[in-house]
Amino acid sequence: MATLKNHLILFDAECPMCRVYTRAFVESGMLDQQGRAAYQDINEQACPMLDRQRAANEIALVNQETGEVTYGIQSLFTVFATSFPVLKPFFLFKPFVWLMSKLYAFISYNRRVIIPAAITSEASSTIQPSFRLDYRIAYLLFSCLVTGYILSDYSLLLKGLIPAGNPFREYMICGGQVLFQGIIIGAFDRSNRWEYLGNMMTISFAGALLLLPALLLAPWLNFPPVFYGGWFMVVAGLMLLEHIRRSNLLQMSYGITFSWVLYRVLVLLFILITA
Repeated sequence: MATLKNHLILFDAECPMCRVYTRAFVESGMLDQQGRAAYQDINEQACPMLDRQRAANEIALVNQETGEVTYGIQSLFTVFATSFPVLKPFFLFKPFVWLMSKLYAFISYNRRVIIPAAITSEASSTIQPSFRLDYRIAYLLFSCLVTGYILSDYSLLLKGLIPAGNPFREYMICGGQVLFQGIIIGAFDRSNRWEYLGNMMTISFAGALLLLPALLLAPWLNFPPVFYGGWFMVVAGLMLLEHIRRSNLLQMSYGITFSWVLYRVLVLLFILITA
């Protein structure tokens, strides 16, 4: 595997996901040992051609011989094309490039709600990634649809524990939580509304993924509904702990966690009463 030499990839030091995959590039030999740095640590004199705001939005790759800078998916394509030349035709195929650029932007503009970092006073003094409402709404819709789909199927395993409902019940519950919490947080911390909602739906999405193994193995396990109910409660407990952790990272009070739990309790009571 060839190494891309004399290039420096600039990652977001406040993004755990960015730190991990750029470190993997170096440790796997795809980049030089000195081939990565945080964009927050680069001064203007070192990279005069660097668009610092764009580098905060899309990972930048600097050619240290020419000073040329590429951004986003093109930076990643350059790294992978050197190490895996067989992939070069894909990186020149325009429909593939367009699709990957949209996927990259979807992840990049939501990276801090997928894997959050603590808000610090130091962070506020540096250039921060731009907020894109379209990509945040797309993320909320995507996580709602996937979570609702998994929960709709999982609810069938709880037969006898909770009343059977409309196949779209879980979609309405997920969407209702976004609206409910959006109203709550909008009343006292509107500036953090979209950050919180993104984090909240990441928790729901992660919880649904934790239910997925039991759902996929159910045809062979033949366990009673109480087993699946117990696993659901374990996952719900983990989600609660994660909600508290992320709320603390966003410097929010426990009131937001209380409203998150309250919504779920109210929904359960409504299901039981109207059954």
